Amino acid sequence: MLYRHILIPTDGSALATEAVDKAMALAKDIGAKVTVLTVTVPLRILSADPDLIALTAAEYKWQASEQSRRIRTAAEEKAKALGVPCETHEVKHGHPYEAIIATAGQMGCDLIAMASHGRRGVSAVILGSETLKVLTHSKIPVLVYR
Repeated sequence: MLYRHILIPTDGSALATEAVDKAMALAKDIGAKVTVLTVTVPLRILSADPDLIALTAAEYKWQASEQSRRIRTAAEEKAKALGVPCETHEVKHGHPYEAIIATAGQMGCDLIAMASHGRRGVSAVILGSETLKVLTHSKIPVLVYR
């Protein structure tokens, strides 16, 4: 099967950036377009001081949005250099794996290409793996770069 539209979720980490590079190269090789996705998770804090919460939330929102923009801009530049048609999206969602799967469906993607951070042991159990959750719940194929 030849894929025509690849969703590339990324958090900007070194491993995710490497997966973006590999997925872009794949897209170029097979003539596919890509959609690069960043998912911003809402800030969750506990405090009795409403002023602190408001300030912290505003700062977080701004910083998260700026980081997402930088990640997506870098991906767009890579796609342009390779001649790969590229769109980018930012989604705000409490569960990144759900946002990834939903975006793939909404955008008509036929492949999700993403990194696995390779957590093992206790950190994998505590943090979970968004990649594993995407693999478990996605109805479309998922290509995992390690």
